[in-house]
Amino acid sequence: MRRIGVFGGTFDPVHNGHLIVAENVKDQMHLDTVLFIPSKIPPLKDKSLITEKLHRLNMLNIALENNSSFEISEIELQRSSEEPSYTVDTLLELRNVYASELVKFYLILGMDQLINLEKWKEPGKLFLLSEVIIINRPGYLIQQVENDYGRQSIYVPVPNVEISATDIRYRVQENRSIKYLVPDKVEEYIKKNKLYL
Repeated sequence: MRRIGVFGGTFDPVHNGHLIVAENVKDQMHLDTVLFIPSKIPPLKDKSLITEKLHRLNMLNIALENNSSFEISEIELQRSSEEPSYTVDTLLELRNVYASELVKFYLILGMDQLINLEKWKEPGKLFLLSEVIIINRPGYLIQQVENDYGRQSIYVPVPNVEISATDIRYRVQENRSIKYLVPDKVEEYIKKNKLYL
């Protein structure tokens, strides 16, 4: 059976924290592949503030080019509707995409997302469609989880890397260094395309 990690996000931009988390989960859970799925319209974010999908996709391609276990799925970006990208719909679509294979999905979520899972569309269904992996996030504690979903999840400890895409965007705006926060080629791409200014 093929074991596939499902790692969604805006990736605006993809940074070294994303890569470290994905590699650690892959290693500890013995995953064959981690699918990075950039979201088209995240339900809980202001879509007007999100960089156009082509740039986010290009940066992901650059960041993942040297890891054969990392793949990108454009499943959400290719949707024709302007509806938000709901994870439960993506998992259902992925089951169809991989229908000819024997596959088990592992949905990778941060502790901050687990805390807010009741706000998601059909959160209980996520556990029927995948194993739900919870990773620690700086500033969030398991004691903050007040829903029952925590008991159904698998906790995978990862290094507490305090890198945020929001901080990276601010740094670019303020003409400060983002070296070592993102892969070198992603930094070059951001500068070349004048992103986040």
